Amino acid sequence: MYRVMLIDDEESARKLMRASINWEELDMEVVGEAASGIEAINVIDDMKPDIAFVDISMPFMNGIEFTELATKRYPNLIIIIMTAIDQFEYARKCVSLPVFEYMLKPIVRAEVTATLASAKAKLDAEHVKNEALPEPENTNKIEASTIDQIKMYIESNYTDSKLNLTSVAQYFGFSASYLSRKFKQETGKNFVEYLTECRMNAAMKLAAANIKMFKASDEVGIPDPNYFGRCFKKYAGISYSEYVSMKNLKD
Repeated sequence: MYRVMLIDDEESARKLMRASINWEELDMEVVGEAASGIEAINVIDDMKPDIAFVDISMPFMNGIEFTELATKRYPNLIIIIMTAIDQFEYARKCVSLPVFEYMLKPIVRAEVTATLASAKAKLDAEHVKNEALPEPENTNKIEASTIDQIKMYIESNYTDSKLNLTSVAQYFGFSASYLSRKFKQETGKNFVEYLTECRMNAAMKLAAANIKMFKASDEVGIPDPNYFGRCFKKYAGISYSEYVSMKNLKD
């Protein structure tokens, strides 16, 4: 099955997309969602989508910014831009990138299904070509010392909101899948877990210093405070505001 990701800050729009399309009939499945471009960049390596629906109007990193970044890092990703009618021409003019299709919101099921059928045909053709090619060998082998360098690089650059597995793999000259596998083998954690740990440890220090959440989220490389809040609560077990209150009581 082909993997689809929905990137839209409106939860209702994501729910409608999930419910209104017969994904199984198209040999597709929705593997994940994101409420902002920032969140999408953080989770896309885990989702590994073949197709991404991207809303053009989102906070912190809009659809155009996400598309510019994504098409550089994931050249085979099929991107379908979703936009309101008053932004349609803006989208066409601004995105001089390999966007597969531009679609108007609210969605029309028949139009989305037709676009997905075209995307599937493209993916099918690419898979037939790729199956005929020999599996490339990764000539660069990752040693334990290299993993240490990568960990140091993450610890020095976690404040960059665009940092993720693919960008680090490209920086060090490895494929993302190879780095992901070796990083897990050497550290016992996957890449996203390690990056999130670095960010959340820094966030806990900022919370202890009574720094406001919106400022802390930006300082640790997650400028979307909603996504930051979910990450913090998952890591710390309590919300950011609760952690700040707890530290203030102790002091």
